Amino acid sequence: MNEESETAKPRRSRWVVAMLVILPFWLFVSALLGLWKYHHDSKKEEVFEPSKFTTPIEAERLADDMRKLVEIVGPRNVSSDDGKRGLKRAASMVQGALGAGNAGYRVELEKGVGEAGFEWPVIVATLPGGSGQALWVVTGYDTLGSGVEANSSGVVSVLAVARALAGEKPLRPIKFAFLPHAYDPEAPVVELLDQFSASMGKPDLVLVVESMGAKGELLVSSRELEVLKRPEFEKWATIVGAEAICLEEDFDLASTLFELNQPAVRVATRRVVSAGEADDRMPDRLQHAAATKVLAELVMDLAR
Repeated sequence: MNEESETAKPRRSRWVVAMLVILPFWLFVSALLGLWKYHHDSKKEEVFEPSKFTTPIEAERLADDMRKLVEIVGPRNVSSDDGKRGLKRAASMVQGALGAGNAGYRVELEKGVGEAGFEWPVIVATLPGGSGQALWVVTGYDTLGSGVEANSSGVVSVLAVARALAGEKPLRPIKFAFLPHAYDPEAPVVELLDQFSASMGKPDLVLVVESMGAKGELLVSSRELEVLKRPEFEKWATIVGAEAICLEEDFDLASTLFELNQPAVRVATRRVVSAGEADDRMPDRLQHAAATKVLAELVMDLAR
């Protein structure tokens, strides 16, 4: 009995010694494997992060984009087959201009309202920044009537600003959003904006860009003047009263977003386009470019 006990002791001792050697070794190896996986995954994410390409804001490029939207893409609405095709073409144009093959943004598509939601999506391109609340730059890519100022000029300006700022590193994220329904009275505008507002969370500020072709200077307006009490607005734009956005049926994109508790500011070069107004006059390319350059400065200043 004593001999068996004495024999078992060395065996147990050798087993304990072996575990004391193997366990630290395994912990060391597993830690190395974990570090390797972390760096491997990080490099993999870097590989799939598109390279950004900055494009300066130029009058000729803006004029060419305006021609494409107005003459080739054409009217964008839900009330006709041509209008529906125009919405789809406009969405493709925005995605192509900002995607990996051009500006290099990672473009996200959010389902719109109705059965054709993914056919006419909400398009969001994000310029990464610090940990602060996001600055949203929003524009509608549908049209009211011929749609030059409402809102081909706004879409073209926001595309140009996104391309010009692609290489920047702001202190807060900048989100460029393109909405399929903002002007067409037959479209589910309120339903879309309600859905879109919920997806935004709590942004720092929402700039609604439209009607950018009337002159080379910016006008900013909001339903709440407190939102406009920022030095950046005084530096880069003229602050005007809410009457600039409250016409006729008292409806526009900035007002509706504000009513959904978003800090929305309309940025434009003129008052809103009224329902009966002819909207087929192409803007002066130099004025359009000048206003768009100021918009880029305003956006970057607000994101610092």
